Amino acid sequence: MIELTVTTLAHGGAGLGHHDGKAVFVFGAIPGDRIRCHIVQNKKRYARADLVEILDPSDLRQEPACSHFGDCGGCDWQQLSYEQQCQWKQRLFADSCVRHGHIEQGSVRAFVPAPQEFGYRSRVQFKCGNAAQGFVLGFYRRGSHDVIDVRQCPVVAPPIAAQMTAWRTLFDGSVYASFVSQIDVAVGCDDALRTIVHYHGTETNAFCSWLAGCLNAVDGAVLVQSGHKSGKSALTVLRGQANLAIRVDDPPLELHYGPGGFAQVNLAQNRQLVARVIEAAEVTAEDCVLDLYCGMGNFSLPLARCAGEVVGVEDYAPSIASAADNRDALGLDNATFHACSVKDFLGRWKRAADVIVLDPPRSGARDAVAGIMGCRPRRIVYVSCDQQTLMRDITALAQAYTVTSIQALDMFPQTCHTEVLAVLDRRQG
Repeated sequence: MIELTVTTLAHGGAGLGHHDGKAVFVFGAIPGDRIRCHIVQNKKRYARADLVEILDPSDLRQEPACSHFGDCGGCDWQQLSYEQQCQWKQRLFADSCVRHGHIEQGSVRAFVPAPQEFGYRSRVQFKCGNAAQGFVLGFYRRGSHDVIDVRQCPVVAPPIAAQMTAWRTLFDGSVYASFVSQIDVAVGCDDALRTIVHYHGTETNAFCSWLAGCLNAVDGAVLVQSGHKSGKSALTVLRGQANLAIRVDDPPLELHYGPGGFAQVNLAQNRQLVARVIEAAEVTAEDCVLDLYCGMGNFSLPLARCAGEVVGVEDYAPSIASAADNRDALGLDNATFHACSVKDFLGRWKRAADVIVLDPPRSGARDAVAGIMGCRPRRIVYVSCDQQTLMRDITALAQAYTVTSIQALDMFPQTCHTEVLAVLDRRQG
């Protein structure tokens, strides 16, 4: 057991102090806290510790909005005001840009706060289990796979939060309680709900028949995912329309996506993100735009309003089907979509591209960097949810491109995570 004073926050959200000349990272501690902590990992140059007691609280510390904060692994910074969260996110982001991305400080733009700090999350995966006290529905305990029974969650969108008690009550005491491992609930821009119940028992037909007769207490579309992701699985619609809608651009475009498809969890902030991508791309009516990792057309279709041609690429075929349906419904016939890996597509693409927009998964776009540079776009607009892989890819692109602006947006209030929008222009010569 040691005592120390926390002096700053670190990437990943932990508080950072020093003891005997060694950096010590402590989750839950914030700058100004004098704490007692227990070392759980001791390396040569740093240590990680669990917070045991706050001896003297920081002036920045506030009461968390959620009673589960600290145990639940979902949120990092509810003990800080939202203003402080934004300040620290920008500070850590700017440091990462300069130190790891070798980006000029003048290219780092001001942080974009979220429109709302609570009630923003439009997609939630509730972890489930059957415990001695009954059916539990909530989230994993930090650093474990133990499920905390969460009775309220302030970051969840209200239409989803309103369903939590009903789903818990429905399965509590049932013969199927031990076979439901997860319940995914998502809400669209019109407050329509879609719930996917993950069932891993063997009596799928019986379960679906039983559940179909128990849905009066819950709202929206209900589907059952049976089997295992690693093997054969099936999705059964019990009730309602499986697609959800989001709105982007101005005047608004309504885009639909199905189960398994991707949409940003923060719908209001996504609208800001799309607007900034369109502004950054500076597309003209003569331009060919490639939208890589395009999903259901979140950027592609707004860009098609001002581009000569938009080509979207995504390896998840159902999302490409959604993108094509959205295109047809909106009459944007200058957009085409391809269901294949980005790397393979770029290997076959024999034309130049004027602008490339990409929004890869957390693993980044390492395999696509060479193909992107081979297209010689005048501008690359890179959207990322992971600063580490973004900085890696920017470093690889730096042999031909310069970061002219980079900006963090708060897609995930109460956590240490940010979404990033980087604009890279091809160097002359």
